[in-house]
Amino acid sequence: MRRTAGLLLTLPLLLAVACSSSPKAAGPATPSTASAAPTVPPPVTEASPMPTLSGGGFGSKATITLPEGQPSGQFVVNTVTEGERSTVNKGDWVTVNYTAKDWTTGKDLPSSYDDNGKPQLYQAGSGQLVPALDQSVIDKKVGTRLLVVAPPAAAFGEQGSTQLGVSKGDTVVFVLDIVESLPPDSTLTGNMTQAAATLPQVKDNGKAPVGITIPAGQAAPTDLQQAVLIKGEGKQVKTGQTLVVQYTGVLWSNGQQFDSSWTHGGAQAVQIGTGSVIEGWDKGLVGQNVGSRVLLVVPPALGYKDQAQGSVPPNSTLVFVIDILEAV
Repeated sequence: MRRTAGLLLTLPLLLAVACSSSPKAAGPATPSTASAAPTVPPPVTEASPMPTLSGGGFGSKATITLPEGQPSGQFVVNTVTEGERSTVNKGDWVTVNYTAKDWTTGKDLPSSYDDNGKPQLYQAGSGQLVPALDQSVIDKKVGTRLLVVAPPAAAFGEQGSTQLGVSKGDTVVFVLDIVESLPPDSTLTGNMTQAAATLPQVKDNGKAPVGITIPAGQAAPTDLQQAVLIKGEGKQVKTGQTLVVQYTGVLWSNGQQFDSSWTHGGAQAVQIGTGSVIEGWDKGLVGQNVGSRVLLVVPPALGYKDQAQGSVPPNSTLVFVIDILEAV
């Protein structure tokens, strides 16, 4: 649950599409009415000349060696090694590690494998990132390494990227490792246990908001209550990570649902432990394990306090059931 109910969180994306009217953006942006985006050429699997790769394979930083000669101008998406897991579909939440090099200048660009680097988490085909990442992963399998040659239209266009040091019109080479993919209708499986009788009870409804029943005659707790209904076996959630979650929220006062990821198209991404979400989420989710279903009862002081938010009245106690699908 974000600080403003029902609004999507804007994630910090290093390789995001940007527009000239947005000084905070990192690269060429989603086109505005004032400036149309260049047409992205259809991808091909080979072109001449082509960069070569050395160093480690999937899961390690690649060394990109540029060939003699100028890039062909084609948008190349070449499968270096093919994975064996699920296929990425448009709209899936994808986690990608990357290495990059500016073909025009020969300069190495920041990599997710660098000491301070982080994987990119985004929805494939959503236009959040430059086409070199946004489009290249669709129909590829998790575990695949791709070599992508991105002409300006598929990279940072005529704006370039000040943040990355890419000038306008540069061709950029990416090596992408597809680490994970989650469809927006992903759900957790496993045996669900109920919380104590003094806490809300939960009914699994499959690919729909869970049912949450408030205990009759029970006063709302004054401090944060949490219960793990499904215990995940994945990595532990850490402060500053971005989580992919399914969630449903209801009011303790009357059990009315006021928000759910399912009403926003499915799984959502939120940054945790940094004040980007209500304090009850920050306190209740850091330290949990990926794959867990967590019940949180959030008192007003850790929720929206005395402020109304949409259909949430001031001083409301909030009840959430949150499925932690991934942490990046």
